[in-house]
Amino acid sequence: MNYTYMVECADGSLYTGWTNCLEKRLKAHNEGKNGAKYTKVKRPVHLVYYEGYLTKEEAMRREYAIKKLSRKEKLKLMEFMEK
Repeated sequence: MNYTYMVECADGSLYTGWTNCLEKRLKAHNEGKNGAKYTKVKRPVHLVYYEGYLTKEEAMRREYAIKKLSRKEKLKLMEFMEK
């Protein structure tokens, strides 16, 4: 399974990415090893949203689409996850 995910950083900013293992990716972000350069200085991060896809291409397309959304639209996605 491949995932498109969004994490909230310690400073309140949002980061969107894709992975084939959410648990390992979140650990990498929070340890600052092999995580994104963006999140390395904004730790800790916590998962606020994710979607599953069969292929990495689908996950990457969705990542790109989410990155183009406004912060307000991203917050709406997070609300959907909370329900």
